[in-house]
Amino acid sequence: MANDIQNDIAAPSNDDKNIATITHLGGTVFSFIPGLLVWILKKDDSAYIADQAKEALNFQITVLAASFIASILIWLLIGFILLPIIWLLNIVFCIIAAISSSKGELYRYPLCLRLIN
Repeated sequence: MANDIQNDIAAPSNDDKNIATITHLGGTVFSFIPGLLVWILKKDDSAYIADQAKEALNFQITVLAASFIASILIWLLIGFILLPIIWLLNIVFCIIAAISSSKGELYRYPLCLRLIN
Protein backbone atom coordinates (compact mmCIF):
# COMPACT_ATOMS: atom_id res chain seq x y z
CA MET A 1 0.00 0.00 0.00
CA ALA A 2 2.84 2.39 0.80
CA ASN A 3 4.23 1.87 -2.71
CA ASP A 4 0.89 2.91 -4.23
CA ILE A 5 0.88 6.07 -2.16
CA GLN A 6 4.56 6.69 -2.92
CA ASN A 7 3.77 6.64 -6.64
CA ASP A 8 0.97 9.18 -6.18
CA ILE A 9 3.10 11.62 -4.15
CA ALA A 10 5.76 13.75 -5.80
CA ALA A 11 9.26 13.80 -4.35
CA PRO A 12 9.13 15.90 -1.17
CA SER A 13 11.22 19.04 -0.83
CA ASN A 14 13.69 19.46 2.03
CA ASP A 15 11.20 21.67 3.86
CA ASP A 16 8.53 18.97 3.54
CA LYS A 17 10.94 16.36 4.90
CA ASN A 18 11.88 18.61 7.83
CA ILE A 19 8.26 19.35 8.73
CA ALA A 20 7.40 15.63 8.60
CA THR A 21 10.43 14.77 10.73
CA ILE A 22 9.54 17.35 13.38
CA THR A 23 5.93 16.17 13.34
CA HIS A 24 6.97 12.59 14.11
CA LEU A 25 9.45 13.63 16.81
CA GLY A 26 6.99 16.10 18.34
CA GLY A 27 4.66 13.23 19.13
CA THR A 28 7.09 11.90 21.73
CA VAL A 29 6.66 15.04 23.84
CA PHE A 30 3.37 16.64 22.81
CA SER A 31 1.30 13.53 21.95
CA PHE A 32 -1.21 14.07 19.14
CA ILE A 33 -0.97 17.88 19.01
CA PRO A 34 1.91 18.24 16.46
CA GLY A 35 0.31 15.76 14.09
CA LEU A 36 -3.07 17.46 14.37
CA LEU A 37 -1.69 20.97 13.90
CA VAL A 38 0.49 20.08 10.94
CA TRP A 39 -2.27 18.09 9.31
CA ILE A 40 -4.81 20.91 9.70
CA LEU A 41 -2.42 23.68 8.62
CA LYS A 42 -0.40 21.95 5.89
CA LYS A 43 -2.60 19.22 4.40
CA ASP A 44 -3.38 21.32 1.31
CA ASP A 45 0.23 22.42 0.75
CA SER A 46 1.91 19.05 0.29
CA ALA A 47 0.59 15.51 -0.16
CA TYR A 48 3.72 14.17 1.57
CA ILE A 49 3.22 16.35 4.65
CA ALA A 50 -0.48 15.53 4.75
CA ASP A 51 0.24 11.79 4.60
CA GLN A 52 2.95 11.83 7.27
CA ALA A 53 1.06 14.18 9.60
CA LYS A 54 -2.00 11.94 9.31
CA GLU A 55 0.13 8.89 10.04
CA ALA A 56 1.70 10.57 13.09
CA LEU A 57 -1.73 11.69 14.30
CA ASN A 58 -3.19 8.19 13.94
CA PHE A 59 -0.27 6.66 15.82
CA GLN A 60 -0.46 9.15 18.68
CA ILE A 61 -4.21 8.56 19.01
CA THR A 62 -3.44 4.83 19.19
CA VAL A 63 -0.79 5.46 21.87
CA LEU A 64 -3.21 7.65 23.81
CA ALA A 65 -5.89 4.94 23.71
CA ALA A 66 -3.40 2.24 24.73
CA SER A 67 -2.15 4.41 27.61
CA PHE A 68 -5.71 5.01 28.77
CA ILE A 69 -6.45 1.29 28.77
CA ALA A 70 -3.16 0.55 30.56
CA SER A 71 -3.94 3.18 33.20
CA ILE A 72 -7.24 1.45 33.87
CA LEU A 73 -5.41 -1.89 34.09
CA ILE A 74 -3.22 -0.51 36.87
CA TRP A 75 -5.95 -1.79 39.18
CA LEU A 76 -5.05 -5.29 38.01
CA LEU A 77 -1.34 -4.48 38.32
CA ILE A 78 -0.64 -5.26 34.65
CA GLY A 79 -0.86 -1.57 33.82
CA PHE A 80 2.38 -0.97 35.71
CA ILE A 81 4.10 -3.16 33.13
CA LEU A 82 2.18 -1.91 30.09
CA LEU A 83 2.63 1.85 30.59
CA PRO A 84 6.45 1.83 30.36
CA ILE A 85 6.30 -0.52 27.36
CA ILE A 86 3.86 1.80 25.56
CA TRP A 87 6.04 4.81 26.39
CA LEU A 88 9.18 3.08 25.08
CA LEU A 89 7.49 1.87 21.89
CA ASN A 90 6.20 5.39 21.26
CA ILE A 91 9.70 6.81 21.43
CA VAL A 92 11.28 4.05 19.34
CA PHE A 93 8.67 4.14 16.58
CA CYS A 94 8.67 7.95 16.45
CA ILE A 95 12.45 7.99 16.03
CA ILE A 96 12.25 5.38 13.26
CA ALA A 97 9.50 7.42 11.56
CA ALA A 98 11.55 10.61 11.86
CA ILE A 99 14.57 8.94 10.27
CA SER A 100 12.45 7.58 7.42
CA SER A 101 10.73 10.89 6.79
CA SER A 102 14.04 12.76 6.82
CA LYS A 103 15.02 10.54 3.88
CA GLY A 104 11.77 11.37 2.08
CA GLU A 105 10.28 7.90 2.58
CA LEU A 106 6.70 7.21 3.54
CA TYR A 107 6.60 5.56 6.96
CA ARG A 108 3.76 3.39 8.26
CA TYR A 109 3.63 2.74 11.99
CA PRO A 110 3.03 -0.87 13.01
CA LEU A 111 0.13 -1.61 15.36
CA CYS A 112 -1.58 1.66 14.43
CA LEU A 113 -5.29 2.31 14.24
CA ARG A 114 -5.94 4.22 11.02
CA LEU A 115 -8.79 6.40 12.30
CA ILE A 116 -8.07 9.50 10.19
CA ASN A 117 -8.14 8.77 6.48
